[in-house]
Amino acid sequence: MSTNAAISGKANMEIPLQAASIDIWAQKYRLTDKTGIPVDKTVDDTYKRIAKSLAQVEPRSKNLWEEQFLWALRNGCIPAGRIISNAGAEEHKPATSTVNCVVSGTIEDSMKGILKGVEESGISLAAGCGIGYEFSTLRPRGAFVAGVGANTSGALSFMDIYDKMCFTVSSAGGRRGAQMGTLDVSHPDVIEFIKAKREDGKLRQFNLSLLITDGFIKAVNNDSNWDLVFPVNKKEADLFKDKRMVVKDWPYIGDNMVSTEDGKVVCRVYKTIRARELWDLIMESTYNYAEPGFILIDKVNNENNNWFCENIRATNPCGEQGLPPYGACLLGSINLTQFILRPFTDKAEFDEAKFTRAVAMFTRMLDNVVEINGLPLQQQRDEIYRKRRHGMGILGLGSAMAMLKMSYGSGQSLAFTEKVSRLMAITGWATGIDLAIEKGMAPIMDEEFEVTDKMMDYLSRPKREPTAGGIRKGDKVKGRALIAQSDYMQRVFKERPGLFEKFMQFGCRFTHHSSIAPTGTIALSLANNASNGIEPSFAHEYTRNVIKEGKAAKEAITVRSFEALLYKELYPQLPLPEYFADSKTISPKDHINVQAEAQKWVDSAISKTVNVPTEILFEEFQSVYMYAYDKGLKGCTTFRFNPEVFQGVLVTKKDLETTEYTFVLDDGSEVTLKGNEEVEYNGQTHTAANLYDALKEGYYGKH
Repeated sequence: MSTNAAISGKANMEIPLQAASIDIWAQKYRLTDKTGIPVDKTVDDTYKRIAKSLAQVEPRSKNLWEEQFLWALRNGCIPAGRIISNAGAEEHKPATSTVNCVVSGTIEDSMKGILKGVEESGISLAAGCGIGYEFSTLRPRGAFVAGVGANTSGALSFMDIYDKMCFTVSSAGGRRGAQMGTLDVSHPDVIEFIKAKREDGKLRQFNLSLLITDGFIKAVNNDSNWDLVFPVNKKEADLFKDKRMVVKDWPYIGDNMVSTEDGKVVCRVYKTIRARELWDLIMESTYNYAEPGFILIDKVNNENNNWFCENIRATNPCGEQGLPPYGACLLGSINLTQFILRPFTDKAEFDEAKFTRAVAMFTRMLDNVVEINGLPLQQQRDEIYRKRRHGMGILGLGSAMAMLKMSYGSGQSLAFTEKVSRLMAITGWATGIDLAIEKGMAPIMDEEFEVTDKMMDYLSRPKREPTAGGIRKGDKVKGRALIAQSDYMQRVFKERPGLFEKFMQFGCRFTHHSSIAPTGTIALSLANNASNGIEPSFAHEYTRNVIKEGKAAKEAITVRSFEALLYKELYPQLPLPEYFADSKTISPKDHINVQAEAQKWVDSAISKTVNVPTEILFEEFQSVYMYAYDKGLKGCTTFRFNPEVFQGVLVTKKDLETTEYTFVLDDGSEVTLKGNEEVEYNGQTHTAANLYDALKEGYYGKH
């Protein structure tokens, strides 16, 4: 098995897949029959299965499209894990989905609503989907519930139910479930949410992110007070006559809520605190515990192409897809290392023509996945057929920069990031319009919407190109005309003259085309450990902790970066050059600058981790988040190695060698071991770091 890299004089120099890459492919993506016998004998067999499955969707020339799709797969177009695992696998696992990302329906504030959400989420997780939820809709701890004459235990207590459900479903199905839980920064339980995962083993099936609003950032900057609020229930309104009230936009208006004529909801102020106190608590938690994440929700909604009919409040588990209730999105990434000619030389360059061809072909392939989505809930299927979202991204950006002799974060690298992202966007949207001409536009594009005051507020903002005849309140307007007015689509139309007119006439096959996922396992396996997403390589040789069947704790495997493997293949006697960056040699601002250049042309969001040194000062750390806000990002996530709290998935050899773990034995005595030392426990051998983490977090023996 091999992966290809275009080398001067050797058009397809083969770099063998490293053992870890083969192992991950065999464990996660290779199709086997019901007895465990492999159906896919090689990685190329996996590609052939996917190409054949997606070509069957085509109304004509199926064999031709199968050949074209196979070319794309062999040349760097890597679908997301659910597509790789499940496309063409119906005979062996008919109840699985090809869609990675879904968001739950709105969880209504009642026991019936909560348990309905648990049921639907369990069904979705069993199909292989990762799922996101917003829990701001649940009343806070201590709130009175008139129907039962008691106080509620709060949003966090119900999150525990979802957590246990996810663990049970993933344990039964063999694949770890993935969940994202979000909470508005104005919810009265926000402090409890921030601190939730400090307790060993709590909410470990969740990633947690706060919905950070522009209003909160403004309050922090002005050192103002901040209200923590929740809607008043009509049945309980008399109890709060002497309490302070505010009106607020809310994800939904329930039958028992008190609403205003302009669609806002009356909320009780539970507590008022200094915004900076809450900010400091958030920063302290992310500094020490790497959570909660930071979703800039107003930016997400302002840039949403479906701004007129969606209010996004939740994301998929890694945060790159903000989705409406029951929203779904499939993913795929293009491996940039496959488009670098003459790497590590002064004549190294990016093959734009080949990349453009790959983007166009991959756009068609991902659109075809909509037809074989396998989503288990009717509401999810309705959403994906109506809007036909997909999220095409890139991987290997950091590796490609090294191959081009660029330092990650340099001016050259920022220009390269912007160029690649722009080329992917413009090619994708042009292809989407062509697909609409051939196969029909996404149904929402042809629906009519009546323009409201709220929609006019959006349309009246500056930097808008007029549509034919203009748009006024009360008009009945096609969905494509409203999508054309989104902040994002305005940039696309300005970049490519003539695209706007074609869009207005023919619509587009989809409402969203791009997002950049973390791509951890597909980058490690099928891309031979090219750098994840838009990250630099974590390190050029490091330890990755993976779940393996039959192992009671995670297993540590050694992996090497793609660019290091390639460089050593070409120049075996030379040390790695200085421009070989890794995550620990790059400043936080350089991380964010790269993300900002990509975000300009990504219509959804980007999952990226800003790795910061363990010794970074807290004051410097806090500035990273404000810088991310100022640069216009939709979210920000940081990671600071803190072994006292948790063991990361990726760990450098130095960190393992210099970190000690103390075990307390049954007789009360203690044993202290370095993280990379091997220890035998219950008949299995583990690194001290992984054993310590498994015992502390309570997952030992439960994979």
